[in-house]
Amino acid sequence: MSGFSSEWLALREPLDLAARNTAVETAFLDALPDRPLRILDLASGAGSTIAALNGKVGQPVDWLLTDHDPALLALAKTHWRDKTSGSLETRQIDLAADLEDLPFADVDAVTTSAFLDLVSEEFLVRLADQVSRAGKPFLASLTYDGRAAFHPQDPFDTDLCAALNADQKTDKGFGPALGPDAASRAADLFEARGCRVVQGPSDWQVARSSSSFLQEFLSGWVRVGRKSGLDATALDRWWQDREGKIRSGELSITVGHTDFAALL
Repeated sequence: MSGFSSEWLALREPLDLAARNTAVETAFLDALPDRPLRILDLASGAGSTIAALNGKVGQPVDWLLTDHDPALLALAKTHWRDKTSGSLETRQIDLAADLEDLPFADVDAVTTSAFLDLVSEEFLVRLADQVSRAGKPFLASLTYDGRAAFHPQDPFDTDLCAALNADQKTDKGFGPALGPDAASRAADLFEARGCRVVQGPSDWQVARSSSSFLQEFLSGWVRVGRKSGLDATALDRWWQDREGKIRSGELSITVGHTDFAALL
């Protein structure tokens, strides 16, 4: 599956933490049993779900973090092993191939962050089946939903966003990804299995002061634009303008994400 660098994850973490939907998070927390917990986190990276929930769960939590990247899991373990209320275990796993090997029946809840837009419909069906059969509360945070608004706007923003959303639907290691359609499709799948779904927006609000993030994030848009065959002259003009506005502190962006909890 496609991976992410620890540097990129560190850049986005403050935005992720600020964006999470508190009503969805509260519904998930309220559904947890009132006793010491074991939570399974999928595609954990460097531990962003722990960063969001640590201290908000009233009971001690034993975490099981899973990811394909052993370096990110090692980073998560080093950072969080002495900062949580319970134990911390990591498991390197290819989720696309071995999802069913995870102990869904032996945990109290399942979580994931910034992951579902990377997976296919077939994987989402498997995931919804595992979670609903086990009868566990599920929290999926920060699924990209295809929206982006620049301030100030540029006519070429629309072309680039369309290219990005098309690229989001390419194979990220799980088959053809659902990309911007993932959150709504996942909610439908969980509801079809008898779950009550609570959902809401968790948009990034990228301020003008976030220049390092903006530079890295939008350089990725440029790479996608080139790969997608957008007009090179228009793309270069757009990037020169955007880089100038980043340097002068004139550019901000809202990027759409969705959080949802599936509860039985």
